[in-house]
Amino acid sequence: MSDRTPLIDQKFANRVDWNLMRTFVDIVRAGGIGAAARQLNKQQPSISAALKRLEDHVGATLLIRSATGVEMTAAGKAMMALCEDMLESARMMPHQIAQATRQVEGIVRIQMVSAIVSPEFDEAIASFHRRNPNIHIEIRVSPWRQVLDALERGEVEVGIGYDSSVRGGLVYEPLFVERQQLYCARNHPLFGYRISQLKELKDEAFVLTGDDEVEAITHLRRRYRFGSRTIGMAEDINEARRLIVCGVGIGFLPVAAAQTEVARGILWPMLHADSEPSYDIFLLARIEPARDTATQLFIDEVFRRIRARPRS
Repeated sequence: MSDRTPLIDQKFANRVDWNLMRTFVDIVRAGGIGAAARQLNKQQPSISAALKRLEDHVGATLLIRSATGVEMTAAGKAMMALCEDMLESARMMPHQIAQATRQVEGIVRIQMVSAIVSPEFDEAIASFHRRNPNIHIEIRVSPWRQVLDALERGEVEVGIGYDSSVRGGLVYEPLFVERQQLYCARNHPLFGYRISQLKELKDEAFVLTGDDEVEAITHLRRRYRFGSRTIGMAEDINEARRLIVCGVGIGFLPVAAAQTEVARGILWPMLHADSEPSYDIFLLARIEPARDTATQLFIDEVFRRIRARPRS
């Protein structure tokens, strides 16, 4: 452990070499001084000297060499967090300047599953458009697997949907928890009844959502062997709701997508509330070191609103 005591230097910002902070980040991310030197194509002594100069500036030991590379001290962890914030601010500088001078044009391409109900997302679109009236916003609707595939192929930069796994090339920001309920229309014999034993539904005519069906629903149906008698199919939630309302069959819908029809007595929720399947809906973005300004500003707007939301 170091016995160095950090000194409060009121003129620190005027004296520090910002390149030293960048080198410190490179050392931490590479996992060691030697590894950082190889990645930066520099001599190891020059990297070590840069680290020592930064430690002299801050008056504290930032890294301790270990058998596996380097370990950050408490001061080092604090420095790393600050450096990452500064690098992010530097990365965003041209985007923010372009927005401030109203020079931002371009297209934001979003692909999402149908029937998304998210006040934060809607507010982000409205606020983004007010600030950037010249940016074209394009929204495509598709089943969730197609959303993920379009993101991975680079056809769109932003997506909203479900994912049963984690794809390494994507950033996942939880947007909201969606619940689904099993509904029947007013003319159905089970209207007004709650179902406790799901196996009772195995012979009922079902409306399915095809490739847009989330795996939580697929597993539930297979477990209780219902939905084998398919009488309707629609991969858009709004059209699946239409078929159910028209009495074609019973089917699962997101609770938020059916609340108007439930309130009007057109649809009936057949399951008890504690039996409703639930899962995360994510705001998805490709992991890119450099995005166009229009897309980056939109992603930042949505993320800011999501992260400012009070946590329950």
